[in-house]
Amino acid sequence: MVDKSNPTVLVVEDEKELVTLLRYNLEKEGYRVLEAQDGEEALIIASESALDLVLLDWMLPRVSGIEVCRQLRQRTATKNLPIILLTARGEEGDRIRGLDTGADDFVTKPFSIGELMARIRAVMRRIRPALADELVEIGDIQIDRGAHRVRRNGKDIHLGPTEYRLLDHFIQYPGRVFSREQLLDAVWGSDVYVEARTVDVHIGRLRKALRQKGGVDPIRTVRSAGYALDDSFVKAIKASQSLPPETRPAPQDASAVGSR
Repeated sequence: MVDKSNPTVLVVEDEKELVTLLRYNLEKEGYRVLEAQDGEEALIIASESALDLVLLDWMLPRVSGIEVCRQLRQRTATKNLPIILLTARGEEGDRIRGLDTGADDFVTKPFSIGELMARIRAVMRRIRPALADELVEIGDIQIDRGAHRVRRNGKDIHLGPTEYRLLDHFIQYPGRVFSREQLLDAVWGSDVYVEARTVDVHIGRLRKALRQKGGVDPIRTVRSAGYALDDSFVKAIKASQSLPPETRPAPQDASAVGSR
């Protein structure tokens, strides 16, 4: 069974055999997989689920892949969502159009599964670099994933397991706005029924715990949209990622398919 905390990939493809093959290989590498067989369904799933990456076929029923890509880039919650286009259209003009529409990568059918998985890993490393470190510092907040410990201004912050998962989730996606429903899916799991207002309760607890030792509120409420990591902390994350490796905080030791 794939851990619900693992990255989630939406496969948007109407060729069932290819979907089966992609699901098998993605799940083998630990990804959660959601499926959509047309562009309309893909847009609905993207609005209801917290996704980490979309594998998007260009030629889809109802709404084309290129239009799905364009609409995802226009939405606040998905404007930074990684998208890899899969298509038999290999002309330079098609590649340029796909990339200009907002795709992060472009894979031409038929393709090697090994190469596709390598491209997915490369995109995930660029988008979620915080996952690579056991110890992450954002502004005055430090999260140690190995020890499940959070500190602020050098002082321990005691968080419940749900509040910890919420904070870690925000850190993985700096600046991205999540609706209550998306947070429920990402933190609690889609197989558990929890009322959406429960998210507000745990966000409140997280805020209270993080502000007990002083400091600004790191969680930003976006009216009619959801919650996000505050802009000042987003800037701190980006600044730390731009530092030379030797100046970054050192982590502590922790005990050929489809041709249509």
